[in-house]
Amino acid sequence: MPQRKSAQKELRKSLRRRKRNLVVKKKVKETIKRFKRAVQQNNFSLSQEALREVYKVLDKAASKRVIHHNKAARKKSRAALLLKKLIPQNINEQELNN
Repeated sequence: MPQRKSAQKELRKSLRRRKRNLVVKKKVKETIKRFKRAVQQNNFSLSQEALREVYKVLDKAASKRVIHHNKAARKKSRAALLLKKLIPQNINEQELNN
């Protein structure tokens, strides 16, 4: 336990920040999982909406410095690649139906 008053205050501040950061990180993870589930179901429109949400959550987390901006960019890039892999399957199905 910290002895000095300033150290006690820093401890309280860091605990508050940690709690807030954990909430944001959990939201990021949940959003990415929701997006991956949509991709696995081959639901293109749902995946697009989920990707938009992933971008939004990652950008917010990076702007609040909960995660590093390069990490946010990497996760956004990988999510976009997953969606891009889904596009050819979707187009081929539409061509077959017509």
